Amino acid sequence: MTAARRPWTLQRRLIVTVVAITSLIMVLVGVATSAILGTVLEEGLTNRLSATTARIVSLARPLIVGGLSAEEILRQHPQQPGLLLAVVTPPESPTAAVTEADGTVTALTGDQIRELASGLRADGPLVVTLDDVGTFRVVGEAAGPSIVVVGLSRDEVAATIGRMLVTIGLLTAGGLLVLGTATAWVIRAGLAPLRAVADTAEDVSRLPLSQGEVSIAERVPADQADPRTEVGRVGSALNTLLDHVDSSLAARQQNEERMRRFVADASHELRTPLASIRGYSELSLRALEREEGPGARDTTETSLERIQAQSLHMTRLVEDLLLLARLDEGQELVYGAVDLTRLAVDGVTDARAAHPDHTWQLAVGDDPVVVAGDAARLSQVIANLLANAGTHTPAGTTVTVSVERDGTDAVLRVHDDGPGVDPSIADELFERFARADRSRARKTGGTGLGLSIARAIANAHGGTLSVRSEPGDTVFELRLPAKPSDPAQPADPAQPADPAHSADPA
Repeated sequence: MTAARRPWTLQRRLIVTVVAITSLIMVLVGVATSAILGTVLEEGLTNRLSATTARIVSLARPLIVGGLSAEEILRQHPQQPGLLLAVVTPPESPTAAVTEADGTVTALTGDQIRELASGLRADGPLVVTLDDVGTFRVVGEAAGPSIVVVGLSRDEVAATIGRMLVTIGLLTAGGLLVLGTATAWVIRAGLAPLRAVADTAEDVSRLPLSQGEVSIAERVPADQADPRTEVGRVGSALNTLLDHVDSSLAARQQNEERMRRFVADASHELRTPLASIRGYSELSLRALEREEGPGARDTTETSLERIQAQSLHMTRLVEDLLLLARLDEGQELVYGAVDLTRLAVDGVTDARAAHPDHTWQLAVGDDPVVVAGDAARLSQVIANLLANAGTHTPAGTTVTVSVERDGTDAVLRVHDDGPGVDPSIADELFERFARADRSRARKTGGTGLGLSIARAIANAHGGTLSVRSEPGDTVFELRLPAKPSDPAQPADPAQPADPAHSADPA
């Protein structure tokens, strides 16, 4: 089996193509130049032959009458080198001679004379080639009863054309060498960014990206990723792609870590009530086995009460997790016209009863602030925010709830002058099972899902929930798209404002 031929690189293909096309052009130019030059030289030779023939015929006519041969005529009247003279005077045999380059005159042999006669009888240009003599352009003319044939050597024309071809060949070879070198340098420099892209892609392809914490530090160098050039745009696009992939991998790792923490926290939250249920169940069984009468009954009742309490705790936890999952899927919302001011008043009233050791204040206007939303879920958001402020701030803290319209948004703020949120956990405050134990005293066994649920509900309404905290000044801000003051006027022509007609799930 034969191995597959290794494909050519782009650089090699470009160099070979450029050099081949240039070579073809230069060869064609050389051939055309030589042909034109040959035509010009032949025309010049023909013109000189005509003038030479007229001069020779006028000079040789009386000599021919005197019976002199061609050789004798040339000896008596030396001519230019390369001149051929033939005299045919019937019935005598023809004579012919040629002037050599050194000026000597040489008579042609019979065979050479016959070759000359054969060339004169052939069709086409009057060009004859004689062995051991050369090639001549000839012309015949009558001189009385004789015929005079005069020819001029074509050696000079052939030598000139030969020198021209050699010169063109040398220039072509040198030009192609320079062209190939320059083309290789230019193409190599032009493809340098593409090689940088390939090297970066190869480096990235060797990275283990399937699992674990991964960071892609490889990038195409900035000087090779100039977006003003075509190849530079490829490098710039690859850098942008790697930035996106790097951020995606970082987000994936954060999600994996968040999921691991979520599973650990959920397991921890469920383990305690499950352990309590198991313990009280065993206690009840042992009491029934050892005792009879009122004592066993009291123990069993106490155990069942604790089992019920832990079951309710697990039920709340599971319901909160289910609510978060449904909110993430865009479910669980029933829209209507909701007065955010009324919800704030009701929430503060409940908070005063639940946390009487705090000072609760309301800052709302006379006009209602109406939003399109789920009243029950928005009430849950406000309750969670107020419970968070009441639970994680010391007694005597002043909590102020304000509701106002800000442009096209409705804004509810919960402000307290407590110790604030520890900056080290501020970014994780809205995560599931988040705890603020280090900055606020935890007084209840909450699941740590309150703020996470509140933000999920806010996001499901197209709003935001954010926090700004420093010691003595902590503000949770709920911002929702507001409706007109008159609930009868729909905020969206496709969305009726009447709750009776807008109770479909989102």
